[in-house]
Amino acid sequence: MPNPTAWRHWLEAARPKTLPAAVIPVMVGTALAAAHHSANYGSAAICLVFSLLVQIGTNFANDYFDFVKGADTPTRVGPRRAVAAGLIAPGRMLTATWLVLAVAFVVGLLLVRQGGWMLLPIGMVSILCAIAYTGGPFPLGYNGLGDLFVFIFFGLVAVCTTFYVQVGVVTPDVTSCAAAVGLLAANILVANNYRDAETDARAGKKTLVVRLGRRFAVWQYGLSALVALLCPPALMLIGYRWPVLLPLMLVPWAFRLTHRLGFSLEPAEQIAILGDTAKFLAVFGLLLSAGVVWGR
Repeated sequence: MPNPTAWRHWLEAARPKTLPAAVIPVMVGTALAAAHHSANYGSAAICLVFSLLVQIGTNFANDYFDFVKGADTPTRVGPRRAVAAGLIAPGRMLTATWLVLAVAFVVGLLLVRQGGWMLLPIGMVSILCAIAYTGGPFPLGYNGLGDLFVFIFFGLVAVCTTFYVQVGVVTPDVTSCAAAVGLLAANILVANNYRDAETDARAGKKTLVVRLGRRFAVWQYGLSALVALLCPPALMLIGYRWPVLLPLMLVPWAFRLTHRLGFSLEPAEQIAILGDTAKFLAVFGLLLSAGVVWGR
């Protein structure tokens, strides 16, 4: 009889707090498609499933490869990792990683059918990078490229592809929103790496925080939030109306989060900041989505 606790371990390994990074880009891309009077919610649903599968596959791969490389141990200060904590065997986690990403590939083929063959290499690179983030001969996360990976694939690629399969083109307003979403998604990684800087350094995981220091990370975090919040005024300059400014209500929250990160010393506080950073992305995405629909 299956152990009911095992399902909780797999759910924990999927890292639900990171999933806004997969959901929000699809929401924003679909809202922009609706603003352009071309929304196709069936295509949007396929994009959402693909994005979630790639995110979960990336998280599973990260759980496995960080354990193998020694970045995650049972004594880590952050949320426990399933393989390092002995909750899921390494071989099972690796098998689950490939299974999830294989299903993502099949789902991606549905997008290729709707959006054309040019989407095939984009989808394949997205899936390969899910492994290459912490695995392979040149793991992106171990060489200071994790932030760029998140910005590109959970910002530019996810928002623009979601819009493209529904509308057939990519417009400047879409690119602007995609960059904003990507910057805030990358801030989730910044908050995570800020907390893990010491253990990452010992394991040879050279994140940007390890390479350039925590002060740089705080500046990166704050400037990313600031640039993202410049997106709504930029949309007004190209023809959107005032409702697109709704995300500016988050300016005080962005300042508070940046201040908290810069002065945080305890792992518990840094874990809370990580969760709040994901919430910030979610609320920003909701307000931006509403703003582009009402302000078009």
